[in-house]
Amino acid sequence: MQEYPTLAAVDLGSNSFHLQVGRVEGEQLFYLDAHKEAVRLAGGLTATKHLDAASQRRALDCLSRFGERLKGMPPGAVRAVGTSALRVAKNAPEFMDKARAALGFEIEVVSGREEARLIYLGVAHSLPLNQERRLVVDIGGGSTECILGVGYEPQERESLRMGCVVYTQRYFNDGQIDKASLRAAETDARIEIQAAAYAFRRGRWAEAVGSSGTARALGEILRQNGRSDGSITLDGLLWLRDRLLKAGSIQGLELPGLKAERRPVIVGGFSIMLALFQELGIETMTVAQGAMREGILWDLLGRVHDRDMRDLTVTQFMRRYHVDGRQARRVERLAVELARNLPGLNDEALHLLSWAARLHEIGISIAHSGFHKHGAYILENADMPGFSRQDQASLASLVRASRGGLGKVALAADDPLWPLILCLRLANIFHLSRTDSRPEPLTLQCGGGRCYLSLPAAWLKANPLTQAALEAELREWAGVSAWLRLTGLQPT
Repeated sequence: MQEYPTLAAVDLGSNSFHLQVGRVEGEQLFYLDAHKEAVRLAGGLTATKHLDAASQRRALDCLSRFGERLKGMPPGAVRAVGTSALRVAKNAPEFMDKARAALGFEIEVVSGREEARLIYLGVAHSLPLNQERRLVVDIGGGSTECILGVGYEPQERESLRMGCVVYTQRYFNDGQIDKASLRAAETDARIEIQAAAYAFRRGRWAEAVGSSGTARALGEILRQNGRSDGSITLDGLLWLRDRLLKAGSIQGLELPGLKAERRPVIVGGFSIMLALFQELGIETMTVAQGAMREGILWDLLGRVHDRDMRDLTVTQFMRRYHVDGRQARRVERLAVELARNLPGLNDEALHLLSWAARLHEIGISIAHSGFHKHGAYILENADMPGFSRQDQASLASLVRASRGGLGKVALAADDPLWPLILCLRLANIFHLSRTDSRPEPLTLQCGGGRCYLSLPAAWLKANPLTQAALEAELREWAGVSAWLRLTGLQPT
């Protein structure tokens, strides 16, 4: 695994974009420079859930500036993650193409629960390590994450569809703050929280911690107004509620500790925080310095040091769905061995193939008939810590195409998954007997859009069922409109 002296994380939040750079020293990270811009991406979501032109331009301009800072860094040292607004936006795929070009690096969109895991990782590394269970709350621009965990390990994660930008637009869009609008925002937030309140209720944790912009802003307001030592308290929030009502409008808010960039969305974030205190029984919440961007860095450090969370998730899924581990490893070994001889496949592609091989039979726990389809559905829709939505979609495509007809595989002709599909299908064919028996030597060579499989003639003659399966596979590949063709067997 490649090691890097410097790592970088880009957090494409629904309110602000963040860039955090860290220096690697063994098992430790030392934060270097950080950049933040209030992009308000969620504020650009139209009624039809499309990102408007203005929000896209703000985002692309910001990413271009971030890209300048990251220029020259290798792709494996940078991880960029999109969150709630990009999960919701219907035109996110088109925007993401432009965003990747502006940043100069790949961008992932993660699920709400994966976002929660990364938040917890960042917060946990900013606090003293102990064995007490913590509640971590992060109010973002478009969603709010609640996590219970001990040490560096999250145990319960939930992502709620409420955020400071969304709530400010929904209840205070005219800029006015009155009792009716505050009550409506707080009530809506309490209703949203109730579905998760039992799991995160008081009594299940010893300490409550807030992270990111809303929590920091509220803590600083209370501190500078002499209401706390920088923590958030229920009494302090009730005091602030009166101050908001007295101001009467967002524009009229003049509070020590309230920064100009936070003023436009503070009332929406406040409403959510007060509802969380009321529904979860919180009386005091400390404010952490760590947040999602730091969590991305620590997660990236784990990947660099061969402690990839995705490997652990795959192992857990194999156990949960009672996968035949020996067969999975047989198929994995051969698939990766074949793929290593193909041009243009990087380490990430080989990892993807390895995970798909280990998980290609998880659908058997549902039904043997069409189990590759069941497995693909699980991988596309399950909560898989460490994996982005794109990762899960690619895994699902590989598993769906691991057997059966290729004519229904919905991939473009130049999709980079085709070579991985070929290797996975061939590995399945050679291990249909579910034994370690395989031909030696066995080689796969590709060039000019054609692939040739070479294996001993004597082995083919001694294994007529496998030969028949290989001949059927040749016909399948001849019938798909992909640049990759398996055109013949070359007995040696």
